[in-house]
Order: sequence, then C-alpha cells, then structure tokens
Amino acid sequence: MAKRSHNSGSSGSHRTLRVGEAIRRRLSELLTRGEIHDPDLTAMSITVGEVRVSPDLRVATAYILPLGGGAAGTALEALRRNKGEIRHQIGKALQIKHTPELRFEFDDTFDRMDATRRMFADERVQRDIHHDDDTSDEEE
Repeated sequence: MAKRSHNSGSSGSHRTLRVGEAIRRRLSELLTRGEIHDPDLTAMSITVGEVRVSPDLRVATAYILPLGGGAAGTALEALRRNKGEIRHQIGKALQIKHTPELRFEFDDTFDRMDATRRMFADERVQRDIHHDDDTSDEEE
C-alpha cells in the first residue's frame, strides 16, 4: 500500500502553487485585455501580485493593486461584483475540474516594504546594525 504524504508547510503543495500561478496569469490577462465587461475594470490598470489557493483547491485569494495604488476600493468592489464571470473565464481557460471560489484582497506588499525601508533608515536602527557589525568584526 502506498503512503500518502501531506505537505503541511506554509508555502503549500506544488499543486496549489501551480494552480495559483495559473489563475494569476489568466486573471492578469483578463484584466489587461479588458475581457471583463465592466467600465470600472476597463478604466483602470490592475496588477495581480499573487494568488494563494487553499490546500483543498476550493478557494483562491487574489491579491491586487491598482496602478498608482489609488482606487483600491473601487477595484476590489468591481472585481467582487464580477467574480462569477471571472471565475467562469478562468475555469474555461484552465480546464480544471472545479474552479476555486475567487476572493479579492488589496496587496499591501509594497506598503510593508516601504515601512521596512523606513525602519532600517532610522538612525537608532542603523546604530544597532553598525554596533552589531563592529562586535562581529572584533570576534574574528
């Protein structure tokens, strides 16, 4: 009898990553080409940074960011309003047995990166970093 292995890591299984990336690419194509018939979506440029799929492949959460970061609320509302059509288009393109339920969230990755940069630029943090570097040089 073959053993079943379950990947309990936080990054997900190879399959969930593959499905998430396929959904991200197709969703990006739909938005870039204006294939979703909604004036709010065709009027803005939206980046799809990542799509995370649940381990059971039932839910896919797309993290989006409108160009310039503005109008995030409008973009999320429009995507949520059209999620049925988007799900249908993705399912048709990917030819998978069950297309995951789509959820949309604001991608705050760039905001978090900016906050991290600001933190590292703080003189107190710089002092601690340089202090740690000086002590490691002395130990060698």
